[in-house]
Amino acid sequence: MDSERAARRAGWRLMYEAIRPQRSWVIGGVVAGFLWTGAKVAVPLLAAAAIDEGIVKGDTGVTVRFVLIMLAVGVVQAICTGLRRYSAFRIALRAETNLRQRLFAHLQRLHFAFHDEAQTGQLMARANTDIQQIETVVILLPLTAASTLTMAVVIGVLFYYSTGLALMVLALMPLLQIAAHRFSHKIQPVNLALQEELGDLSGVVEETISGIRVVKGFGAEKVQAKALDHEADSVLTRALDAAKLRANFLPLVDLIPTLALVAILWYGGHQVIDGKLQVGELVAFNSLVLMLIWPLRMLGMLLAQASRASGGGGRIHEILATDSAITDRPGAVSMPDGPGEIEFVGVGFGYGTGPRVIEGLDLTLRGGEAVALVGATGCGKTTVARLLPRFYDVTAGQILIDGVDIREITVSKLRRGIGIVFDDTFLFSDSIRENIAFAEPEAPIDEVRRAARLAGADGFIEALPDGYDTVIGEHGYSLSGGQRQRIAIARAILADPHVLILDDATSAVDPTKEHEIRSALKEVMGGRTTLIIAHRPATIALADRVVLMGEGRVLAVGTHQELLASSERYREVLAHAEADAPPSDGSPSDVGAAGVPGA
Repeated sequence: MDSERAARRAGWRLMYEAIRPQRSWVIGGVVAGFLWTGAKVAVPLLAAAAIDEGIVKGDTGVTVRFVLIMLAVGVVQAICTGLRRYSAFRIALRAETNLRQRLFAHLQRLHFAFHDEAQTGQLMARANTDIQQIETVVILLPLTAASTLTMAVVIGVLFYYSTGLALMVLALMPLLQIAAHRFSHKIQPVNLALQEELGDLSGVVEETISGIRVVKGFGAEKVQAKALDHEADSVLTRALDAAKLRANFLPLVDLIPTLALVAILWYGGHQVIDGKLQVGELVAFNSLVLMLIWPLRMLGMLLAQASRASGGGGRIHEILATDSAITDRPGAVSMPDGPGEIEFVGVGFGYGTGPRVIEGLDLTLRGGEAVALVGATGCGKTTVARLLPRFYDVTAGQILIDGVDIREITVSKLRRGIGIVFDDTFLFSDSIRENIAFAEPEAPIDEVRRAARLAGADGFIEALPDGYDTVIGEHGYSLSGGQRQRIAIARAILADPHVLILDDATSAVDPTKEHEIRSALKEVMGGRTTLIIAHRPATIALADRVVLMGEGRVLAVGTHQELLASSERYREVLAHAEADAPPSDGSPSDVGAAGVPGA
């Protein structure tokens, strides 16, 4: 319970921080709200004066004068209505944009281990549903503030007209206060549970769409439909629970003013008959009580929405308060201007609380040298490739580039200096040109074409209807696996990195094109330190040296031919790789998941 309260307080602080930069608009909206309140309350008072001083006494001039004043006041009220509502929506929309930008930027800063554990659906729900809840309550806050001011002024005027009648009307207010407190207390946990269920629902939808090829491949549509039905039913149950609470509370908000009107007609009517109250004053009193209905409803809406917004704000704050484990150290430097020598010195690493995947790794890559890492699945090859650009930090030892610990280099400079081609190729839903120029958006088309030619992709790109301007589908699945991988290679080439990592980068390439890409890679690798994660002998042949890995450490080092001759384990690894290698026929297919710890 204490953690829930703390999360809600954090949610309110988050909303305040989002609103604070717009103080001038908040002040303007409040001023407009004050003027709106004054105009709104003045109308029934002017009407009462017109009745008592003009209509009852038969003075047409007085009546006309009050009518004209009412029209002028009505114009002021209309203008202020527009101003306060625009201010409220502008503040809310700016706050929403600010929060969404903060959240998105922070999600990009967070380390890989966070994203390994976080559910995408929950993150999407916080970036959309939770922020929208905050937007709604921010809209309501200034509007409700003006309505609350109206309620206070109206109550003051009611007492001015008749203390006894005002007390009779307001005697019902404590009942509303008690009901509002109970309502707020009950709806908070229900709304928080609803937000969680919405996140789980988003997760099922996101995973099903992202993994649609797996779903269809296994004929598991009914399985996913059942999972969605379960989450949708949970959302429905929570939403209905919240609806029941609102249904029990909001009618009371409408009933209390109605009861007050009955009291006015009964008690106020007797006062008019006794001559203690004028007819116009009774009409004004009646109108003023009616004016309490909307502020009370606004208050009820705010209470209901504030619960969801503070819960959503707490969930967003939970992410924003998560510090990235991979950050720049004080005094971090740029990439050293050296040949690109890489040293792994006593490196140890394990994912989370699991066992170590790398243990006591000692390895040196000379500047400009290409080294292939070879080993059975789970020996830590891909993990080594992920440690070099600091996707994860080592838990023991250190990694040096030209004698500088990579943890002493700014993260952005380090990663811009390392080009990576993974086997699980990811392309964006954009044109082929934009995908190749991802790291260099302003790159001229000639450089894009050159990178594509070196990657062996120029031919099939030119054959597409719109060439380099062809927009590919999500993840690039409108292309074959080999085509996607060649575009990914071109993307790395255009980035012109100091160090190149090829994580099984030709695994999905058609054998008829593989020799072209190997030739291109050989040219691109010239002068660059290159780390190759390889299975195929043809890819291993690109390397100057081969490192056989096992149990997270180096077992043997030599050329491909030397290891073939001297290491039985090396021969076994190659034999298994050849037996397990999928055919590359250029058909659309998923490439596989390289993000599995220890792969």
